Amino acid sequence: MRKIILVLFIIINTAFFCNAQELNCIVSVVHPQIQSSESIYTTLQTAIYEFMNSRKWTNYAFSTEERIECTMLLTISSRNADVFTGTLQIQSRRPIYKSSYNSVMLNMNDKDIQFSYIESQPLSYNESSFTSNLTSLLAYYANLIIGLDFDTYQLKGGTPYFEKAQSIITSAQNAAEPGWKAYESTSQRNRYWLMENILNNVYSPIREALYTYHRKGLDMMIDNAATAKTDIASAFDNLKAVHEGKPGSYLMQVFFTAKVDEIVNIFSSPTINATDKVKVANICKEIDPNNASKYNQITK
Repeated sequence: MRKIILVLFIIINTAFFCNAQELNCIVSVVHPQIQSSESIYTTLQTAIYEFMNSRKWTNYAFSTEERIECTMLLTISSRNADVFTGTLQIQSRRPIYKSSYNSVMLNMNDKDIQFSYIESQPLSYNESSFTSNLTSLLAYYANLIIGLDFDTYQLKGGTPYFEKAQSIITSAQNAAEPGWKAYESTSQRNRYWLMENILNNVYSPIREALYTYHRKGLDMMIDNAATAKTDIASAFDNLKAVHEGKPGSYLMQVFFTAKVDEIVNIFSSPTINATDKVKVANICKEIDPNNASKYNQITK
């Protein structure tokens, strides 16, 4: 199982190089508003697929079946010569120990997508400098996906990858394209603010909740369901503490967007004690009021 390998490698802090890549990313490029049969969209899709899946993003060993499952849906809304504008939907999933279930880790839509692309031009990327907005975008989300995944196997285990994503943001501060700068989003909802939240100690309890929810909770469900469910419920105390001090954070929104349906499914179970049901439902409705109707199902 990937979690056993990752935990062992992280604990002993040994760099182990191999040829297997970390991501199994399904990529789709669509252009519903653009009537075109040009091959450039297919070529772009292939280029993104190869960039995400062929590059080695960490020093850890992943077998084929252990690669992180994720998807990218790039929707092109407009094109001006070689400049493309659109949105990028990113999703990632994590397998749960001793089960066939995959837990959604990330489900977000980046609406600040703009980049230049010339058909068949190689996608060049340099970790230490900004070479193109497209490859910076892809590398940012690759590191975000991996960082979130690692955070669920060891407390704050994803920090090195979040720091790489932060370096990409720093390198992109002079970029003309949107999404990288603090002042571009008055609601603090863009790539800059997501990574600021993740690496800000104020929001550390959210990352602690990620670890407790997955490693102590979902992964232990088969071995000791009662304890696992109690641990999952305890993770929401961390979320409540952050919300009371810093309500409305982007990282919190990202968590609940990915987890809302799963939370309802878990805590709607008749095996969850009534106290935990009420506690979790109330915390979720307070933090994520847009989905209050869903959380009401927990206590029905």
